[in-house]
Amino acid sequence: MRPLKVPGAWTTSPPSFQDDRGSFHEWFRGEDLRAVTGRPFHLAQANCSVSRRGVVRGIHYADVPPGQAKYVTCVRGAVRDVVVDLRTGSPTFGVWDAVRLDADNRRAVFLSEGLGHGFQALTDDATVVYLTTSGYDPSREHAVNPFDPRLGIAWDGDTPPVLSARDTAAPGLTAVEAAGLLPSFDACMNVPTGATRPLPPDLEESL
Repeated sequence: MRPLKVPGAWTTSPPSFQDDRGSFHEWFRGEDLRAVTGRPFHLAQANCSVSRRGVVRGIHYADVPPGQAKYVTCVRGAVRDVVVDLRTGSPTFGVWDAVRLDADNRRAVFLSEGLGHGFQALTDDATVVYLTTSGYDPSREHAVNPFDPRLGIAWDGDTPPVLSARDTAAPGLTAVEAAGLLPSFDACMNVPTGATRPLPPDLEESL
């Protein structure tokens, strides 16, 4: 696993075994993740998101505690996956990094609690699946505008972006910080791992 520019985030490219039947790869290995990150990954929820080309989802994050760590990969098509450091007091606060995830490279990204996450679909039917360490709770979910100039994320500009109403109206980083809605770096470093929360009947806002 290779660390990203944002501390607490890593990417990995698992080996794929191919023959005349097709291919096989292990896209998640808890033991490998724990060896690198020094922490277990307690699965609470698994999500699948399908997007047409140009769709931008994010930047989303959850309150800490309990926080929500994620393990993300793309199983069809391609996306530009983005991780942003939203932890106040972090030496890399506001820093972002991006990784191309697609069905050919089979790359995956792990991001710790307190980090913001988003992605842009580079193809039609871009299918992203991700594991999380806590269930979706709308009262603890927040968003930062993905096109906030302060973040300066370099999205692919070949296709007009398509956003949800929630993400379009999301405030910028300065406003979210001033409102006291961001997790602190210290709280994220000390969050207990493996916390779970009950799931609401409607998961639409988490996607």
